[in-house]
Amino acid sequence: MAKHLLLRGMLAGVLAAILAVLFARIFGEPAIDLAIAFEHAHEGHAGMAAMGGGPEIVSRATQAGLGLLTALAMYGAAIGGIFALIFAFAYGRIGRIDPRSLAMLLAVGGFVAVALIPALKYPPTPPAVGQHETVAFRTAAYFGMILLSIACLSFAAKMAVRIGRSHGTLNAILALIGIYAATAFIAQFFMPAINEVPVDFPAVVLWNFRVSSIGMQAVLWATLGIAFGFLAEPILRAARR
Repeated sequence: MAKHLLLRGMLAGVLAAILAVLFARIFGEPAIDLAIAFEHAHEGHAGMAAMGGGPEIVSRATQAGLGLLTALAMYGAAIGGIFALIFAFAYGRIGRIDPRSLAMLLAVGGFVAVALIPALKYPPTPPAVGQHETVAFRTAAYFGMILLSIACLSFAAKMAVRIGRSHGTLNAILALIGIYAATAFIAQFFMPAINEVPVDFPAVVLWNFRVSSIGMQAVLWATLGIAFGFLAEPILRAARR
């Protein structure tokens, strides 16, 4: 059964990636185009056109189309596979929850832990924001925040299960939210601060890009939860029979 759930998780992840790409094309690309225009204007103003004016290895159309779809499809398949394994482990261990409800619950947790909380500490940045010399450091810090967020959620979930056995479901849910919020805040506090936004960068463009980036993640995780629950339910129903 785990193999079938894994395949359906990857399929749900690819479907979620396709919808996320559509969302990004509609809401995210305008902000990226404006950020690129800002970057080019500053390069020209500073006399750096010779440095940035070389031949384009990958066209902007390819980056926004096939490139984005390919990257997100691979990401969606990987996330979907991991999601299916976590679902298989959690199903039947955290109470009497039907497959669709459990899938949506895990999707909400995944969105909060993997996308929302790390983005609150290290918000997504469009082109022209961030220094080339700090790319490796910023990437390591961001993924470190993801790992810490997942660890905080796992710890909170484990404590909530223990509390739920003696104090009921409502107290367990409140404990889960409270413990995760507290530990995630502490983790964010001790992570290094990064602020490399140019002073004259348009605030509206930055805001629209960050909102669309988080929105894209919300679309991906919501679709993953709904699609996987729909695909997994027949398998689990047959297994019960």
